[in-house]
Amino acid sequence: MSQYTTPVTTAFEMQRATIEQSQKALKQSVEFQKNMNEAMLGSLDSQESAQRRGVELAQTAVHNYLDTVESTVPGVAPTVEEIRTTVDEQYEFLLENHAETFENVEAEFHEGAETYDEMTGDVVAALDEQIDLLVEAHEDLEDQSVEAVEQWGDQLEDLQDQVEEVQEQVREVQEQAADAVEA
Repeated sequence: MSQYTTPVTTAFEMQRATIEQSQKALKQSVEFQKNMNEAMLGSLDSQESAQRRGVELAQTAVHNYLDTVESTVPGVAPTVEEIRTTVDEQYEFLLENHAETFENVEAEFHEGAETYDEMTGDVVAALDEQIDLLVEAHEDLEDQSVEAVEQWGDQLEDLQDQVEEVQEQVREVQEQAADAVEA
């Protein structure tokens, strides 16, 4: 490699390294989002469980209140039992809806995550193809540029040789002229 082509080759290598780093950053970004989706999906079970426990604690609190009313107010046992049955039915309905809602949310989120994974997989594959073509074209351009610079360098060296020959001829003519004047 000549002194003229080294800067050109270095510039092309830096450009390709930038392209490859950008490609790697995009893939890492896609992978990060995929991991976030998985973490979110995993946390839904914990959220459902925590909310379910909260509802069950509220039901227990209502039962404790009814127990207190029943034990402190004489003659209300049948009414309290009716209220207790109604409360239990409502909480059972609430818990069933709660479970069904979380199942639906989880199914929708899971489907969305799968769609995202498929879509980004396709996009990344297409991008990889395009980048491969870009790098190939870039390498061809580099080869052409290096060849052009080498030719330019050869022409410059030929020109420099010609200039040196002309300078040598001028010196010889000057010396001959000086010798002729002295004689």
